[in-house]
Amino acid sequence: MAVDARNTNTLWASVLVETLARLGLQVAVICPGSRSAPLAVAFAQHEEIEAISILDERSAAFFALGFAKRTHQAVALVCTSGTAGANFYPAIIEARESRVPLLVLSADRPPELRHCQAGQAIDQQKLYGNYTAWYSELALPQLSLQQLRYLRQTLIYGWERTRFPVPGVVHLNCPFRDPLAPEPEPQTQEFVAMLGEQRWQEFFAAVVPQTPAYPRASGESLDRAFAAWFKSDRGLIIAGVAQPQNPKRYSERVAQLAKTLGFPVLAEALSPLRHWASLNSQLVVSYDLLLRHRQMSQELRPDVVIQLGDLPTSKVLRQWLQQLNGLTWVLDPGDRNLDPLHGRTIHLRLDVERLPIPDPVVPPGPSDFCQQWCEADSRLGEALSLEMADTHHLREPQLPWLISHSLPSQRQVMVANSTPVRDMEWFWRRSDRQTQVFCNRGANGIDGTLSTAIGLAYGGKPTLLITGDLAFLHDTNGLLLAQRLKKRGNLTVLLINNQGGGIFELLPIAQFNPPFEEFFVTPQQVNLENLFRAYSINYARVQSAGELKDALHQFPQPGLRILEVKSDRRSDHHWRSQLFEKMSQLKLG
Repeated sequence: MAVDARNTNTLWASVLVETLARLGLQVAVICPGSRSAPLAVAFAQHEEIEAISILDERSAAFFALGFAKRTHQAVALVCTSGTAGANFYPAIIEARESRVPLLVLSADRPPELRHCQAGQAIDQQKLYGNYTAWYSELALPQLSLQQLRYLRQTLIYGWERTRFPVPGVVHLNCPFRDPLAPEPEPQTQEFVAMLGEQRWQEFFAAVVPQTPAYPRASGESLDRAFAAWFKSDRGLIIAGVAQPQNPKRYSERVAQLAKTLGFPVLAEALSPLRHWASLNSQLVVSYDLLLRHRQMSQELRPDVVIQLGDLPTSKVLRQWLQQLNGLTWVLDPGDRNLDPLHGRTIHLRLDVERLPIPDPVVPPGPSDFCQQWCEADSRLGEALSLEMADTHHLREPQLPWLISHSLPSQRQVMVANSTPVRDMEWFWRRSDRQTQVFCNRGANGIDGTLSTAIGLAYGGKPTLLITGDLAFLHDTNGLLLAQRLKKRGNLTVLLINNQGGGIFELLPIAQFNPPFEEFFVTPQQVNLENLFRAYSINYARVQSAGELKDALHQFPQPGLRILEVKSDRRSDHHWRSQLFEKMSQLKLG
């Protein structure tokens, strides 16, 4: 039991931290500042919570996001008053949209020092708007057992709301009066002593972690769903972005559903299914390329669609589904509307791992429709491999294909938004390498990419970040975290330097230059090698497929290293476009 009796603030903060520790908090990310001193001291002193000091608030928040993504446990984020908390905002938006638990503790001025130019005081009430699962401002610290009980119970409820009914962000605004440093106050020591050891033990015994009860769809809804699914011989399962706590179990359950119904499964590269591929013989990974094929896009039309979580990234798939306007059943335990196409949709509020899949009297086996999908996928995959195997000149679209064949087993991969995540969906092949793939697909932004990857790598498996130059440069303050990885974790960054935002080459605006190059592509004239030298970071250029394969098998000792691949943005876009055209002309029927 850790109770700091030096003054009212230290007592309040130590009760707060001890309560969180008993609820299960393991990591707190602390940004420097004066007003947050009581919280920083309490976290730093607690033996069961790892307190991590990070200078830049935006980077700190994305680091916490990455760590929470991997562990599925809330991370505490602590900052001082003023604009410090505003720098958490992008990561909080991403956490809300991608359903990642975070607990934000923003220190604040007391009420009498607000709205009077006291300095470093802004309006922090509901600072993050609707992006939090719950918000509350804590009372000012007081020497009162009743108020400490209020603090305890508020924290218990707040911790529960980081996980239930949907994982997300809880923001507690924490005002403090002086003294902020742990200066001794006799009255606090007398108060703590008066309560006695037994009373404090009883106080903390009331902290009991809650196990949330997951929602379940009604029996009537499930009966209706299975009746429709078993009736169909042209059904389709679409597995979108998923980062489950147990990827293998998730993949097994999807495979069981597919086998029971005889449906093919279209698996996004950000789903575990592509990386535990042998569990599911009805897996389709080239769906985007198949649906660019006019004949196949007509022949492969389903009459029933089961959507697992969010839709995949593919714009081609989304447009195809929108044209179908068929009945879609969405399996997801959350409270969100996961139908951006506004079609005929029925939401079943549970996940596939908790779906009570009935045992059919006679297992149907893959339907003819399923076999047609799988055979077309196999033929297209073979044709794609012939094109990708030509590595005389290393091109950006080839990188995910090469990595999917070369990355050692049981690695983590973080992929940046924009072009890298799209190339990954188009070209990453199926395997049994048990790769865990992460991406900030909630809000789809490029901010915080490096810091998120470092958070994933910290204390986790060896991690590869695939990023373009703009996403990387947008988060160069993340390089300040490199020293963290020297303690526990390693991260290799595959930095694709194509001198600008390659994603814009795929859009109609690319035909209008000026202003295309200056205002959209925005190439940056940074000497990357000198940048990495300033941070004492291991750096190397990769110029061939062989060098890339060798580098991927040589994961470094704990720390951060950069592998730069220089590419020609326009040439690679042209090559990718020609490849799409070639694949759309294949004879697959």
